Amino acid sequence: MKSLNKQTAPKSVAPEKIIQFGEGNFLRAFVDWIVWNMNRKTDFNASVVVVQPIERGMVDWLNGQDCLYHVNLQGRQEGKPVDTLDRIDVISRALNPYSQNAAFMALAEQPDIRFVISNTTEAGIHFDPSCKFTDAPAASYPGKLTQLLYRRFKAFNGNPRKGLILMPCELIFLNGHHLKACIQQYIELWKDDFGNDYERFKHWFNTYNYVCATLVDRIVPGFPRKDIDRLQRRAGYVDNLMVQAEVFHLWVIEKPSNMSVAALRKEFPAEKAGLHVLITESEAPYHERKVTLLNGPHTVLSPVAYLSGIDIVRDALHDKVIGAYIHKVQFDELMQTLNLPKAELEQFAADVLERFDNPYVDHQVTSIMLNSFPKYETRDLPGLKIYLERKGELPKGLVLGLAAIITYYKGGQRADGAPIQPNDAPEIVQRLSELWATGDTRKVAEGVLASTDVIWKESKQDLNTIPGLTDMVTDFLNQIQQKGMRETTKGVLY
Repeated sequence: MKSLNKQTAPKSVAPEKIIQFGEGNFLRAFVDWIVWNMNRKTDFNASVVVVQPIERGMVDWLNGQDCLYHVNLQGRQEGKPVDTLDRIDVISRALNPYSQNAAFMALAEQPDIRFVISNTTEAGIHFDPSCKFTDAPAASYPGKLTQLLYRRFKAFNGNPRKGLILMPCELIFLNGHHLKACIQQYIELWKDDFGNDYERFKHWFNTYNYVCATLVDRIVPGFPRKDIDRLQRRAGYVDNLMVQAEVFHLWVIEKPSNMSVAALRKEFPAEKAGLHVLITESEAPYHERKVTLLNGPHTVLSPVAYLSGIDIVRDALHDKVIGAYIHKVQFDELMQTLNLPKAELEQFAADVLERFDNPYVDHQVTSIMLNSFPKYETRDLPGLKIYLERKGELPKGLVLGLAAIITYYKGGQRADGAPIQPNDAPEIVQRLSELWATGDTRKVAEGVLASTDVIWKESKQDLNTIPGLTDMVTDFLNQIQQKGMRETTKGVLY
């Protein structure tokens, strides 16, 4: 097979419009794949300059293949299996700012640069007061970005048309708000370095730069180690940077306060390209939708499925009893707590079930059960409370899920001998061990629900105060002990 580079494979040439902080699997299988589609289907005509956000990274590997690589999408779409392979050619070059700082800073002087996109992990968007303006480069990502913005401000003398659109993809809620605040902190920290430019630069950043909050959603397993020989034969190239991802993709981009939705859609025509990219007034309802209808069912289906003898998410979906349980939790309970249009919620929920049914990925339910209590607190507990408020009764499926988590944390073995090994903060595991040692399911339920110091740290609420919850959890715990998880689940459904 041929090596993959621009001598052996065609590579398009387009103006460099995007600076991308991050060269990892997710950005290459998500953002760069989206840009590739926009170039094919609209007049966007852009290429991406990748900047390595930390000192050690993959830019040498990227440059070694002239920034060419393949994306293999696998999954189920409209009920049919999908397995595509496309060569992505939108990255023009990749820079290491620690060894190529002059080239990195020179990006600020390129007139066509308009967007900055990033995924520097959740820890990447933070303010480090030890960073200096004279560092080459600053250690933190917002520090590097502030240095770049000031260089651009100087190069174009504060031209209003040369501000940048920042679209962070880090997995934190309101990521753009946090990034903007960090940049503003650096502007204040370095005001003496800016001298007489301080007020003008501050005004230019706040007025003519546009910081979006975004929500990203695509599962990206990464390099397809298991399938690489088959996929490289299919591609006809040796590709050491191939990325495997699911078919589903969603990018919700909240328009910045100083730009309209229509203006952002015109500049970034992803919707026009037919992509699942939503440019909207607020990402909040979509964040809530994802957490509630994707993460929420995941959190409770896992212990219910595992204690019923099922190990794979896809198998849980196809099981008559557990599949019906998943549907009940998602459509009859959690969906009732959201405020987006019903048709939109139903479509998203259907997409989630297709993702659960991915024929190419054996998603172990135990992999979802790491830190189950904190996940339940953020993903399912809010829905439980809203459902009770709206319907006047507790959602039995969600309460059963909580009882299943409590039972799983008892440890021991499944009926077929498979180990039950809870994986959470030591203090949570210890608390559950002590409660189960009493042998009294009522004490277990009351103790778990009251553990504001160890389990319910965010809400700080003694859940015994929720009407009927203690009784229902106790009843489910007793049923699971007496007749097993599967039969208990049947009782909730039929």
